[in-house]
Order: sequence, then structure tokens, then C-alpha cells
Amino acid sequence: MKNKKIRWGIIGLGKIANKFATDLATVENAELFAVASRRQPNADEFAQKYKAKKAFNSYKELAKDSEVDAIYIATPHSFHKEHAILCLQNKKAVLCEKPFAMNLQEVTEMITVAKENNVLLMEALWTYFLPHFNYVLDIVKNEKFGQIKSLEADFGFYKPYTTESRLFKKEVGGGSLLDIGIYPVFAALSTLGKPVAIEANAAFFENGADSECNMVFKYKKAKATLKSTLKEETPTEAIFTFDKAIVKINTRFQEPSTITIFENGKEETIDFKINAIGYNFEIAHFNQLLREHKKESDVMTFDFSKKLIGTLDSVRKIIGLEYKS
Repeated sequence: MKNKKIRWGIIGLGKIANKFATDLATVENAELFAVASRRQPNADEFAQKYKAKKAFNSYKELAKDSEVDAIYIATPHSFHKEHAILCLQNKKAVLCEKPFAMNLQEVTEMITVAKENNVLLMEALWTYFLPHFNYVLDIVKNEKFGQIKSLEADFGFYKPYTTESRLFKKEVGGGSLLDIGIYPVFAALSTLGKPVAIEANAAFFENGADSECNMVFKYKKAKATLKSTLKEETPTEAIFTFDKAIVKINTRFQEPSTITIFENGKEETIDFKINAIGYNFEIAHFNQLLREHKKESDVMTFDFSKKLIGTLDSVRKIIGLEYKS
């Protein structure tokens, strides 16, 4: 199994699936083998573009294909549980795009099915595998600049409101919190852990989806100020203030970025020179888990995924955001 070529399938062929497929082509001993869309022409076009051998108009048919080793799920949030369970029950390893599902109950159900079928399952939160973010995690872990006193993290961009776009459709989990607010929340949980208290407020579109969300996570000796918005462009940075330095992940902190360290009146910027979009790191990690017959990631653990979605559930409760189950 050491160098086994992993044959991938993709369910849901939208924007993020294109990015994933682009980076998959750069990963050693892996190939895009099959794709599935609800419409055959879409599947055919995607398969031709990324040289996949099979194109299905049925997610079930892809899940049943005996030649597929792993499936990446890139459908809208509200379908993650259904599609993940379909694949897991067909003994396929599943990498499911973030958010893992709509709430903690759904995530718990997915993990239970994965364990029952003895199959690998992981949430695809790519930031956790990027070199620049791991650099910051090492600074935190080793207390290079002392303890974190505060974190400020935001993610915002403007897109005209339209109910035609998945981004704004409340029924599929659209809105700022689950789509992009998950990244500032992730930045806080992965560095500071679970907060002892949460404050939050939000604004909403006319259909009830959240247009922006402002959060404050309180810790015993630190505070995280977090924001997500679909109403304006924001710096989209993560700024960690330590006892002895400030470490800033520069714009688009959730994807490959640079880091600037401010210490003793000096400023240093580190460029990690990533030549791919960045999905290749989580793909390589997942492939290795599969080759080693692991059923859970030691990085994106089930416990962390539950902590993440549980925190998002807590924020939603505070701001009064509910989805139909």
C-alpha cells in the first residue's frame, strides 16, 4: 500500500471541485478517476476537463463503483450528511468539504456510520494542512513569543445578493457563518481552544440567511474577535498578539499566504512560496491515511470537527439563526 495510486471520485462539480481537481493533478500517486453530477453533460464536461475516466449522472452509481478508493464531497452544506453516508455505506473513504454538515447531530451521525463501516472519514478544512498555518501553530505550541493575548480574524467579501446563488440560499446553509465564518472560528479553536464564553450578533438578508456575523470568544487569559461578512471586502487577516510579538497572517489567511512577525521594533515577512492552490496538502495527508489503513485523521480529528461544528451551533443559537432540519 506504500505507493498505491489512490483513485478519486468527486461528487458535486461546482467551483471548489474545480480547484480540488486542479490540485489533485499535482499530487503524486493519485488520480481523478470518476466524477458525478445530477446532470450528465456537466459530468462529461468536468471529466473531459480533468481527464477523469468515468462520468456519472448519479451519486449512487459513483459511490458503488468498485474501482474508486476515495470520494471528495463538494455538494452544498445541507447535503453533506446524506452524501457522506451514501459513500461510507458503500465502503468508500470520504473527504467531505467544510462545514462537515449542518450541525453537531449530523456530524455525529456521519462519524458513527464511518465507524460502523470501518471506513476513513475526514472534514476537508484545507487551512489546517497549509505550511503557513502550521508555522503559526508551531509558534503557539512552542510558546516562542509567550502566550496568546488576543486574536483578531476576519473573512469578508462583497457579492450582490441574489437567491439564485448557493451562497445566499438559507435552505442549503448559505450565509456568512457556515460558508466563511468557519475560518475565523477555526483559527480561534485551533490556537486557543474552546472558549469559556461567546458573545455574538448578526445581520440578515431578507430570506433569513446571515449577511454578517460578529463574534467575541472569551478565554481565561485571552480574547478572540472574529467576523464574517458578505457585505464588504475586509482585510481577511488573522492577527495574533503574543506576550512578546505580533504574528499576522496576511490577506486571505485561510489559503496559502505570507506571515509578518513584528518583534522588538523589527518586521519580518515570510513567504512560503506555494506553487499550487493549496488543496494538495490535505489530499496528500488523506492519501497517506488511506495507505496506512487509518480510519481517522490525527490532524483533523473527529473530536476537533465536533468541537468546530458545536461552536458554530452555539453561535447560531445566540444570533437566532435556524435551519430547517
